[in-house]
Amino acid sequence: MTLQTQASLLNQRQAGVLLHISSLPSAFYTGDLGVESYRFIDFLHEIGAGVWQTLPINMPHADNSPYQCLSAHAGNPDFISLESLQSQGLLTKEDCAGLITSKLALLDKAYLNFSQQSEDVPEHKKFHQAFARFCKKQASWLDDFSLFLALRHHFNDAGWSDWPELYKNRDQKTLEQAQVQLAHEIAVVKFAQFVFFTQWLALKKYATKKSIALFGDIPIFVAFDSADVWAHSDLFKLNADKTVSVVAGVPPDYFSETGQRWGNPHYNWEAMQQDGFSWWVSRMTTQGELFDIVRIDHFRGLEAAWEIPATEETAINGEWVLAPGDALLGAIKQALPEINLVAEDLGIITLEVDELRKKYHLPGMKILQFAFSGAGDNPYLPENISENSVVYTGTHDNDTTLSWYNRLDDYQRGNLHAYLAATHAEGHEPKMPNDLIELALESKALLAIVPMQDILQLNGQHRMNTPGTVTGNWHWRFGWQQLTPAQKESIRIAISQSGR
Repeated sequence: MTLQTQASLLNQRQAGVLLHISSLPSAFYTGDLGVESYRFIDFLHEIGAGVWQTLPINMPHADNSPYQCLSAHAGNPDFISLESLQSQGLLTKEDCAGLITSKLALLDKAYLNFSQQSEDVPEHKKFHQAFARFCKKQASWLDDFSLFLALRHHFNDAGWSDWPELYKNRDQKTLEQAQVQLAHEIAVVKFAQFVFFTQWLALKKYATKKSIALFGDIPIFVAFDSADVWAHSDLFKLNADKTVSVVAGVPPDYFSETGQRWGNPHYNWEAMQQDGFSWWVSRMTTQGELFDIVRIDHFRGLEAAWEIPATEETAINGEWVLAPGDALLGAIKQALPEINLVAEDLGIITLEVDELRKKYHLPGMKILQFAFSGAGDNPYLPENISENSVVYTGTHDNDTTLSWYNRLDDYQRGNLHAYLAATHAEGHEPKMPNDLIELALESKALLAIVPMQDILQLNGQHRMNTPGTVTGNWHWRFGWQQLTPAQKESIRIAISQSGR
């Protein structure tokens, strides 16, 4: 059986698992696109899941947050499988021994070996031709990104706004000279992206063969220190000196009493609209090549976004500013009619945001950890969840379900127990996280996603991210030894019995 046609991917009952690439087991410091990623697809196939959801796979800053990246297009080179490069003869086992923090130096070595290959060998010639085709196809973003990263390294990893003026302001003659002076560094960046995309698309091909859809995620905003803002500063709300005037975030909510001040620049929507949102269409085209389904993080920002003066230290003193989401989604759908989008519509959702989502038939998100407030009209209660939804026990921003349950106050725990008593056979003893997983799978939502931590029944020490904090996030990884035969059988049976 092969993967269903793109158009039907979100129109059938399916189950999936949320696990970022970095959380895969690995011999190195982070998970990658090597053998363990293929093993994970096999695991999904064995339990009857049809979807693998990841976090954004772009290249992050030093804090490793996948929601603050150096490019809206470029993949994270840390996810490149070094074993694959060894099998291609571009690295040796000795090269990779003792690697602790970064693969960039090894990618430089792999590129040198690649560039010295004789093209008289047909296999080598084919590989070099594929690299040339990749660079040409992706030139609209790759040329800027490779120069950006080479310059960033040249200036000791300083953000572009701290570069000398001629570089910061993209003086044409200065950049032309830099392209000559940094030709090797630029080529290495392009090669790394070629390897990443090649390895990712090979994984995607394997996933399709196993009837697994890859479900990606894009942050609605991009980082200020990114190739996108440097190369297209006119598309963002910046001051005359190219500093940020307003930054993105969300007002106080469930996750934080002072809101979240993300610090991303806001879009200059007027400028974007003038060329038919070409930057967005290009971005979504790349994501559509890498994924079968794409989640737009903070979807409500396409209708109106929370703008915080850059001088404010918290997100409290911001305001909602309208965005042309209808025109943008129309342009994306016109250019990419087959793309499957999901709206992250959590937080303060207005009627206008809901109408925008429904106009484009985008599934919204429902989180069961939010369901037991005691209100009968709580939108996260299973009976209030519509088919056109993606239901989760929790997301990467939530605690693990086991930890969430253990930390519930008596009122909410009582509500949960009463709910389980009313929906299960008499004498049912609450069992977490299994009960919440089953509620998600049994719901009407066409797609149900379970974080890997919940399948493994892990506590709060294993959560992926705590919103509003800047340390201790994005580092969680699992090991196959944590997965017991009983856990594997439990999720397989639950998926099967839910008709997914």
